[in-house]
This record gives sequence, C-alpha cells and structure tokens, in this order.
Amino acid sequence: MIRVMVVDDQASARMGLSMMVGRDPGLSVVATADDGGAALAELARRKDAGEPLPDVVVSDVRMPGTGGVALAREVASRFPSVRTLLLTTYDRDDYALGGLAAGAAGFLLKDATARELCRAVRELAAGGAVLTPRVTREVVARAVPGAAEDPERVRLLEALSSLSPRELETASLVAEGLSNEEVAARMVMEPASARRNVSRVLAKLGLRDRTQLAVAWWRSGMGSRGSREG
Repeated sequence: MIRVMVVDDQASARMGLSMMVGRDPGLSVVATADDGGAALAELARRKDAGEPLPDVVVSDVRMPGTGGVALAREVASRFPSVRTLLLTTYDRDDYALGGLAAGAAGFLLKDATARELCRAVRELAAGGAVLTPRVTREVVARAVPGAAEDPERVRLLEALSSLSPRELETASLVAEGLSNEEVAARMVMEPASARRNVSRVLAKLGLRDRTQLAVAWWRSGMGSRGSREG
C-alpha cells in the first residue's frame, strides 16, 4: 500500500484529491494538511513517533503560509524518503521551476483526472519522476536558458549519441513528460519493456531519474531540434 499525504489550503480541494487517490485500491491517504507548515509538523510528528511516513506528498503549489515549493524543499532536505508531487494551475507556472530546483519529483496540472493523479503517485513512489507534457517544455526551457550557447551542450550531445535509435526515441518521449505507460503505447510495447528502456537510458547517460533526463535532453538542444523538424 502506497501512503499519501494531501496538502491544500482549501478543504474542498483536500477532500476531492483524497477521494481521487482513494479510488486506487493500492493507494491510501494517511494524512492531510492545510498548508506546508502543517504538513511538515505532521511529518516530524510521525518520524519522532516511529510511525511510517507517507511515500508521496501531493501538494498544491500556491497556499498561504508555507507554499508547495518551500514544502518540497524542506521535505527533500528533512525527509528524503518522501517524494513530493506539486499540483499547478497554469500551463506556464513560475512556481514549477522553483519546485524543480527545490527537489519536487513531479508536477501535474490541477485538472488532471483521477487516473492521471494515481498513476503519477505510483510513478513517484517507485522512484520515478513525473512532468506533465503541458508543463515540461516550459519548465525545462526556463531551467536551461541559452542552451544553444551552453558549453555542456556538446558533451550532452556526445552522450546522447551513444544511444540506439530506439533509446533516443524513448528519451525524447520521456523529455516530453510521457509516463512509462504512454511511452509503451507510443512505441507499441509492454509497459514493463518501456520501464526497462527508460532504466537503460538513465544508466547509459549516468542520470538519476526522468527529470534529469528531461533537462539533459532539452539542454542538449535535441528538444528544440525536434520541434523544428516537427
């Protein structure tokens, strides 16, 4: 059972998110909080009491008091076993970049379906990262301004050249924010095969997770090249 904490300053939103998570029999909402400060206090209480910590914290980005970005930073620092999934309202959200730098492992827009939310929680709990396609391009582009002039671009391109055509396709889909299931559907393969492909690409490039792969892909200029060719 994957343990989830839901954080949102609006009671109706907390209830809605909790209900969405609760639709998945493999997920369980073990705690809720109305802002980042309350969430951190609950995490500290559980740790001190020897109680299991949530596997994933699902948090709104914008909240009075301690918001989602500050929460993600503190969780990454104080509770490294806990992954943070931030929910953003707009396709272009300045908070998303701050969350990426702070240590958040994933982003979804708040209009995500219950299925998308649960799938994202499962991905994070398994050690992966989630960047919704509508957010990925803007967030990564902002994270690496001037990628074309970056001297690291050549090194990244050399590293990417070690990938097979199939692995390059996998990397491009991950960079667009697709989940393993979506990669599998696009490449006509089983989800397990897609997951193995992603793991192999990460290992070849010496990267930790899907977020790092997305940043490397866009920083190399491959993303902009694909956009021009498309």
